[in-house]
Amino acid sequence: MADSYDVVVIGAGPGGYVAAIRCAQLGLKTACIDEWCNAKGGPSPGGTCLNVGCIPSKALLHASAVYHKAQHEYADVGVECGDLNMNLGAMLKHKSNVVNQLTGGVQALLKANKVTLLHGHGQLGGGREVTLTDPKGKKTHTLNAQHVILASGSVPIEIPSFPFDGKHIVDNDGALSFDKVPKKFGVIGAGVIGLELGSVWRRLGSEVIVLEALDTFLGAADKDIARAASREFKKQGLKIHLGSRVTGAKVSRNKVKVSYEDKTGGHEISVDKLLVAVGRRAYTDGLLAKDSGVELTQHGQIKVDDSCRTGAENVWAIGDAVRGPMLAHKAS
Repeated sequence: MADSYDVVVIGAGPGGYVAAIRCAQLGLKTACIDEWCNAKGGPSPGGTCLNVGCIPSKALLHASAVYHKAQHEYADVGVECGDLNMNLGAMLKHKSNVVNQLTGGVQALLKANKVTLLHGHGQLGGGREVTLTDPKGKKTHTLNAQHVILASGSVPIEIPSFPFDGKHIVDNDGALSFDKVPKKFGVIGAGVIGLELGSVWRRLGSEVIVLEALDTFLGAADKDIARAASREFKKQGLKIHLGSRVTGAKVSRNKVKVSYEDKTGGHEISVDKLLVAVGRRAYTDGLLAKDSGVELTQHGQIKVDDSCRTGAENVWAIGDAVRGPMLAHKAS
């Protein structure tokens, strides 16, 4: 027999867990389904932002900035550090501790507000019936809901001709977890993610080469801000190539050979690690059964109206999975 709820939220990122808590505060019996796993295989609510996005990247940015300043700036004000060592393992442990503390905090908030957190993958079917599959792929039970909120988030866009392998060609998650500093670090895409992670590894000693297909730097940003940012990143030592379209990447002898074209013709570089940061797409894989009544747009996002209603009765969608900027603040 299916469990019944007033509201079932699929996804516990900044949109999903905030919505679930608010529903529970309003007196609605609420369940929140989330499939993120921590290192021990347990639940890790908080979505991309807390698990592999802004929180761990800022933790590493902070650690790398402290190391860089100790190397290059502290002596100017009379603080001499002498022989300076960089312990990457300790930096990564610090990052993991920050993530665990915050995802644990979200879990405590859900519990305190009497939201039932269910660990696994949720799929919406007809009549607002939600099927729960555990992290091992076993279907456990079904839930019936008066209302369903879809907050499934987004995932990195993969380039089909050279997919992520988790070792040499990586997404943002992989670039947060290298066990040693790569001598040469290639980045495809000079957006926020590419520049942020390029900055981290440059400060820790990598030669960083950024390839951006557009001719303008941070084209979506204010021009003055983009100009100032470009100056700062180049000052850090990032080698940023605009108007450079990547045509291929191949792993050979523990290196990644990257081919690209610019105004002067074709080129090839060899790097130890390659981050592909060309954008993100709505994560709807296995989210909707055929009879769910929910439609996707031509861009693969969940189709909603101005009030975030989908085409199915009492089914709503928010966050990265719908149109608009993919930002935690917008999702919340």
